[in-house]
Amino acid sequence: MEPLTVTLSLISHTNVGKTTLARTLLRRDVGEVLDQAHVTQISESHELIRTDRERLRLWDTPGFGDTARLMRRLRREHDPIGWFLHQVWDRVMDQPLWCSQEAARNIKEEADVVLYLVNAAEEPEQAGYIAMELDLLTWIDRPVLLLLNQVGGDADGLRSRWREYVQPWSVVRDVQSLDAFTRGWPQEQQLLERVVDLLDDPQRAAMAELARAWRRRNLGVFHACCDWMAGYLARAAAQREVFSTLNKKTAMSKLNERLDGATRELMDRMIAEHGLYGGSAERIEQRMQDFIVRGAVPITPKSGAIAGAVVSGALGGLAADVLAGGLTLGGGLIAGGILGALGGSALARGYRLVGGRDDPSVQWSPDFLDQLCRQVLVRYLAVAHFGRGRGAFHEVEQPAHWGASVDLALSRHTTALRRIWTNADRHGDASDSERALRSILEKAAAAALEAGEPGHSDVANRAR
Repeated sequence: MEPLTVTLSLISHTNVGKTTLARTLLRRDVGEVLDQAHVTQISESHELIRTDRERLRLWDTPGFGDTARLMRRLRREHDPIGWFLHQVWDRVMDQPLWCSQEAARNIKEEADVVLYLVNAAEEPEQAGYIAMELDLLTWIDRPVLLLLNQVGGDADGLRSRWREYVQPWSVVRDVQSLDAFTRGWPQEQQLLERVVDLLDDPQRAAMAELARAWRRRNLGVFHACCDWMAGYLARAAAQREVFSTLNKKTAMSKLNERLDGATRELMDRMIAEHGLYGGSAERIEQRMQDFIVRGAVPITPKSGAIAGAVVSGALGGLAADVLAGGLTLGGGLIAGGILGALGGSALARGYRLVGGRDDPSVQWSPDFLDQLCRQVLVRYLAVAHFGRGRGAFHEVEQPAHWGASVDLALSRHTTALRRIWTNADRHGDASDSERALRSILEKAAAAALEAGEPGHSDVANRAR
């Protein structure tokens, strides 16, 4: 039996970012993206999600250009001259106008709901084409959700300003921010749930089921990433390198290399799970304070400085990452500088002498594991918000509030985390730590999503 189909038409003025947003929503590359007008010349249909009995389609359409001329053409579409102008004359002699007519026809013939994308960086009153395009959408008479692209910082203020502006056009049912580059899955979820409200049965029931399927898919990605992050942290907490036969420099380097490889593997898995592509190229540079040295032989400031200087040199070639505050994903998150060689006494203070083992060993300190937990959550947020329309995953500047959101979320679990690090240290077994960390990470990641996505807490809260 043919599935019941709900159709969304994605439209905008030319060169606003429709195809870029379509790639982000579809999690795959479609169409062509160039920084010029009228790149998309024909309407293309893509399947967003399907269940056994329902299907959600997204049309990527050509952009509107000269809306005044377009309206004159459309009003004559049923007379012979109008048909000739569209099918023959415009198609050959004025292709931008022909493309705009194709977009309008797509809305009229296919759309259940129109997604009208605008550049939020523009003042709506100054972009004269917006009023004409809203008049056109009113004439076609399909429910419209206005989507703000290139939102920037003040999303709430922008939504309020645009809602006030579009009040004269009743065909616009809501205004939402959905940046093609930096949206999060809770925003997508809210969009689909809003579409449900604009339909009549049986399409309303079908769209409700499609929205639930979309949520299940995204929650599956969320929980998979939390599982991987928990395993990564648990293994880091349990890892140690014995240096009874190795010197301290080699033991520290080996520990560092293992974490460096695990970090790249984790990032690559999260990138692929989110329908993105591109290697993570994540490398970590540790401070000497991040190592604990275990053993019965006291380490003096002098000997610690000598060993530490050698290790610092060995690690100096690694690419810098965050330690005291963030990632190399942009200046907004970096709270600490890149760490170079440290002085002798500072290096010595980085060691902590713990007895009770026959062979001295090196492992990560609890303070470093706290920072690593923070770091991995910010990495998750960076991947979860990265839109495929931006191209291959790469390091970009991220909102400064992410770090604060993660810090607040983790502050509720400080005691539990220290207990986990202690147990992993005592038993050297990652399995129990992984189970405990998974629960903390799911709660903290959901809380960080809620804090970073105002208005989407109901959706993100389901991740708990």
